[in-house]
Amino acid sequence: MNRALISAFAAVTLVVSGGSAATASDGAPPRTTHGPCQYAQTPDEPPARHVPLPPDPRRTPSRGMVDVAVPTSQGPLPLRLDQAKAPCTVQSFLHLARHGFYDRTVCHRLTAYPTLKVLQCGDPTGTGEGGPGYKYKDELPVDLPPAPTDPTGARRLYGRGLLAMANAGPDTNGSQFFVVYGDSALRPNYTVFGTVGPDGLATLDKTAAGGIEPTAEDPAPVDGTPVLRTELLRVRPSCRH
Repeated sequence: MNRALISAFAAVTLVVSGGSAATASDGAPPRTTHGPCQYAQTPDEPPARHVPLPPDPRRTPSRGMVDVAVPTSQGPLPLRLDQAKAPCTVQSFLHLARHGFYDRTVCHRLTAYPTLKVLQCGDPTGTGEGGPGYKYKDELPVDLPPAPTDPTGARRLYGRGLLAMANAGPDTNGSQFFVVYGDSALRPNYTVFGTVGPDGLATLDKTAAGGIEPTAEDPAPVDGTPVLRTELLRVRPSCRH
């Protein structure tokens, strides 16, 4: 499954590619939860780490914030999840965190375009091809301001410090997410579900300053593997308020 982020003016994609095709081990049809979030199994994209479908209560928590402690190999990356903005997304993220899905995973992609500055994480394989074995609907932002770098008005400002989901098109959210370390211009097609704390921004700045690993084809890339390995050591909710 490709999870793409398109920059404002460059034809760049941050890709979360899909895993190899597979079928459900018992031959049963894919399951979908019956609550409002309708988390749906993706048998052709098996989970990178075994995890059940999230709970899907009829009354999905949709108020308040949840703080999530995320120590990384480069420093702290504290997150604050907004249940009012994206209740199904927060519910899924917390579910994966409680099952240890994100522990010891590497943020595999860094972009440093003038209009797209993000670090992408959430794949246990570290390749951009892994996910949780399920997908769910978008909860798209409606309050982002127009991006000042886009005269067409089509793109919105994903400001420094936002936390959002990567995707492969409408309603294909899984486990991969991105954190914005510099104001970015994107179409409002990516669910925003929280923010990064000040200490986390310092960690992101450190990773971004380390640059992107060069390749034989591109000795000075602006999109690719971070030079500074940023590993999420542990991801756990710390408090609600």
